[in-house]
Amino acid sequence: MSHLGRRSVAPSAAEAIGETPLVDLARITHGRSGRILAKLEYLNPGFSKKDRIARQIVDDALESGELHPAQTVVELTSGNTGTGLAIVCAVRGHPFVAVMSEGNSRERTRMMRALGAEVVLVPQAAGSQPGQVSGEDLALVEVRARELTVARGGFRADQFVRRSAVRAHELHTGPELWEQAGGQVDAFCEFIGTGGTYAGITLALKARRADVRCYVVEPADAAALSGAPVVDPNHRIQGGGYSMTELPLLRDVPVDGYLRVTDEEAMAVARRLAREEGLFGGFSSGAVVAAALRLLDGAHSGGTIAVVLADSGLKYLSTDLWPDD
Repeated sequence: MSHLGRRSVAPSAAEAIGETPLVDLARITHGRSGRILAKLEYLNPGFSKKDRIARQIVDDALESGELHPAQTVVELTSGNTGTGLAIVCAVRGHPFVAVMSEGNSRERTRMMRALGAEVVLVPQAAGSQPGQVSGEDLALVEVRARELTVARGGFRADQFVRRSAVRAHELHTGPELWEQAGGQVDAFCEFIGTGGTYAGITLALKARRADVRCYVVEPADAAALSGAPVVDPNHRIQGGGYSMTELPLLRDVPVDGYLRVTDEEAMAVARRLAREEGLFGGFSSGAVVAAALRLLDGAHSGGTIAVVLADSGLKYLSTDLWPDD
């Protein structure tokens, strides 16, 4: 489905997804040689980049006949994909069941319910910490999602496996970024959840310029994709870093390097984005900008680094990312 122009009237919220702004982080990069360009995905209707894959998965499945009219859609989610699916399913006429860990922030659960989703919360694994979803937690959510898909005769959105999650970014996000940047992109770095955003944007950028360098960003103590031992799976950077050693959506997608970011770095930069740039993102937004700053201080000094600000800081008001004082 093609995007509407900015001056067009969208027939629904689903068609309003995409065409997000690209912003030069000139205040955070002040004093450095080079720049960071941030794509504001939290300005999508569901306040995250996951709106894009929600629309692509549902529309591709409807087109192929795998998803039938009025059939229930079920998905494992940390909240962002669930919010996107709640919006798209409401518009397309499908009941939606979101299955998520109790470790995710309350704002996400409340938003999905407000959008008409049925939310099923799965208790965390023994030893897990509230607000910090581990790979073990996610495995428990996966089991419950499979059970509910069978019980409801549902369609499983399956964002960790479906190529639609890559297509959404290869067909739309990546080309938008390239065009907005005037083709001036030297590197791209992305925090990994399912890997769909990284894969799609990387494929789009490298198709246009083969020497663009693309980097995977992981939590410092849970950098499983880089081959490092997982020291602590209970990091604070929600929405990714699940300590999985293999992600189907990353198969055959080039990775030019791996960058590790601590919880403290991600949180500090997320707060700087809000105070200095007026950009209110979540944990992973801080993580990718922290990684991009490191690239500007090293291998890509003088270059242009592109990042995606994945979701809104509004979804983390109950966490320690935004302390009361």
